[in-house]
Amino acid sequence: MAPATPVTPGTGPGVRPSGAEANPLRSFKHRRGRITPGQRTALDSLWSRYGLPSGPHERVPIDPREAFGRAAPLVVEIGFGMGETTVAMAAADPGRDLLAIDVHTPGVGALLRDAAALGLTNLRVVIGDGVDVLRYRVAPGSLDEIRVYFPDPWPKQRHHKRRLISTVFARLAAECLRPGGRLHCATDWTPYAERMLQVVAAEPLLVNSFGGYARRPAWRPETRFERLGLARGHSVHDVIAHRRQAPGGTPGAAVPAPFTAS
Repeated sequence: MAPATPVTPGTGPGVRPSGAEANPLRSFKHRRGRITPGQRTALDSLWSRYGLPSGPHERVPIDPREAFGRAAPLVVEIGFGMGETTVAMAAADPGRDLLAIDVHTPGVGALLRDAAALGLTNLRVVIGDGVDVLRYRVAPGSLDEIRVYFPDPWPKQRHHKRRLISTVFARLAAECLRPGGRLHCATDWTPYAERMLQVVAAEPLLVNSFGGYARRPAWRPETRFERLGLARGHSVHDVIAHRRQAPGGTPGAAVPAPFTAS
């Protein structure tokens, strides 16, 4: 039997989108990077091991026990680029499972290749829009952490509506987190970082864990986008929030050691 291959977002037999779903406003741009032979081989041979059903109209909720073969705290990362830091964090944190989401096929291939090279069993991949995955495929209160590192800043004023971190996203993320669970964002675009602080402050289900910006935790590796931003003289900002027990209530339980910022 030929290995299963991922469904490219926007395609698939019988798909007949209509209304708002026919042309949704997305926070990402589809990059046209060339896929290398090694990345293609990884997609063809490893998707059946690491990939989960993908596509813009995939609405079947993910069962973490079935997907990972165990019950463990679940982390979601939205946008992983070429996957280097995603693989490093999964390898360093074997007690938690990581669901990585992106739309960039070469990056997915690179991630699969590197995950297999390390023999990782706590990593799974979805090709698609992270917002759709949270909205339709993640159970409320089921996530230990949501990571959004260096999303597209959409710097032009007319494009700000495309930014991923918004009041709508903050509510969706908070509803997916367990009490005490963490939302961790990072950006090298200061106006976007300021907006992230405002969004967190406006969401009743979230509380800023540090009262402002956080220092980069020692367990978050420096990303390629981060290094590029620093080389351009940008300042990198981490924004970390926790899910409250209830709107207006106290923050959730103490965070385990892997979350501790240094």
